[in-house]
Amino acid sequence: MAGSAARTAALFAVVLAVFVVVGGLVGEYVFGSWIAGLVVALALSLVMNLVAYFASDRIVLWSTHAKIVSPAEAPRLARAVDELAPRFGLVAPRIAIVPTQTPNAFATGRDERHAVVAATEGILHLLDDRELRGVLAHELAHVRDRDVLVMTFAATLAGAISFAAQTLIFGSMFGGGRGRGVNPLVLLVAAVTAPIAAMLLRLAISRTREYRADEVGARTIGDPGALASALGKLESGNTRQPLSVGSPAQASLYIVNPLRGRGLAGLFSTHPPIEERIRRLRAMRPDLTYRPAVRAATVGPSRPSRG
Repeated sequence: MAGSAARTAALFAVVLAVFVVVGGLVGEYVFGSWIAGLVVALALSLVMNLVAYFASDRIVLWSTHAKIVSPAEAPRLARAVDELAPRFGLVAPRIAIVPTQTPNAFATGRDERHAVVAATEGILHLLDDRELRGVLAHELAHVRDRDVLVMTFAATLAGAISFAAQTLIFGSMFGGGRGRGVNPLVLLVAAVTAPIAAMLLRLAISRTREYRADEVGARTIGDPGALASALGKLESGNTRQPLSVGSPAQASLYIVNPLRGRGLAGLFSTHPPIEERIRRLRAMRPDLTYRPAVRAATVGPSRPSRG
């Protein structure tokens, strides 16, 4: 798990480096100051992503048609979440049902107090209790590690890089540019390649977080085979019946990518290959469990309010 955190940190460092280079070029060429380019690009992207971050649970639930339900409405899901949440040092989050037969699940919310664990109708029909626990442990690992925050930060930097690149393009098209000595070829290469590089790095961070959630979830419940078995079924189920609600923008939320892509398209996947995820889980010792430190103030089965 330390290796996973190090890889995430390294990817963030590369994204930051790309941002500094592109932002500096924008500042020098368009504004006459490299600092101005960094500040403008980051500020605009930060504002947009902060709005998305603080409203993430409501936006995702609305876009996927998910409905918050009571334990009485989804007793099997509620029992599993209530039983697993304390193992992660969490208050049991709210639960939601997505009205689709495509088998999948996701977690959203900026922190544990605003978290929602959602399951589709299809996953509840497809998986047995052991496999469902493996999936929910994966989602609770996302909640504990605050992956919504991590991915929002990554999206902020990627958005800032894209904005900076667009500023370079439009500035050159309409005669902008106060800087001197900036090679036009360098500007063109940066404007075209930087957004692509930022997107690929953001996707790489997403895939790294998926591997980590697999590992943390499996080790916490001491049963990596449960998630491995579930992933195989979910991959087949999503191939037979692709997602019918929501949008591609939410693909990274789901435990299994509802969109298909191999070869070159795999570079743009938000998820690592299912085969590799299953291989890593099968290679884990089922008796080697990870017990996160329990935070006494937050442990308990009571659910947070909707506020």
